[in-house]
Amino acid sequence: MSRTPSLLPERWGPISQLFHWVCAALIIALGTIGLYMTELTSPVAKIRIYALHKSLGLTLLALVLLRLLWRWTHAVPGPVPGMSKRLKLAADGMHGFLYIMMIVMPLTGWLINSTAGYPLQWFKLVNLPAIAAKNEQLNGIAKELHETGFWVLVVLVVGHVGAALYHHVFLADGTLHRMLPWRRRQPPPESMP
Repeated sequence: MSRTPSLLPERWGPISQLFHWVCAALIIALGTIGLYMTELTSPVAKIRIYALHKSLGLTLLALVLLRLLWRWTHAVPGPVPGMSKRLKLAADGMHGFLYIMMIVMPLTGWLINSTAGYPLQWFKLVNLPAIAAKNEQLNGIAKELHETGFWVLVVLVVGHVGAALYHHVFLADGTLHRMLPWRRRQPPPESMP
């Protein structure tokens, strides 16, 4: 949504913050479970952990789509005062790639499941359709995409966290405070007495 700078909020709203932190927690949980489940030897444990991983992945996909809908229909904060165009472009690019990967990862997981011929349930509550027919070759491609996508997402998340800390520690521009639910925006250092 495009608005004039004077009408933009200073902080992310509580719904945007909730989406952000729940998605962050899901990404961390999915990555941890994903690494752990490949080492399992017990068939029963493997089935349970894979089912949890799939359900959490589908939850992430739904939340990201809702988050994008929310973002497109509600005003978002503009860049912090003094942010260079280059830094703004880098931030926008990082966010864009994060959103793409938060959609690609669950979809490639769903594709792996479909092309392996397995049923897909969301927390044993809802059966979801296959998005492709059983296909061993496509399954191998989907697995490669999912694994590579995981490491791309790791780099993006580390970069995102690093950028937030850079803004907070070195630039002290209030960027991090805008996404923290318990903090109010701090005035920039030059405006303090």
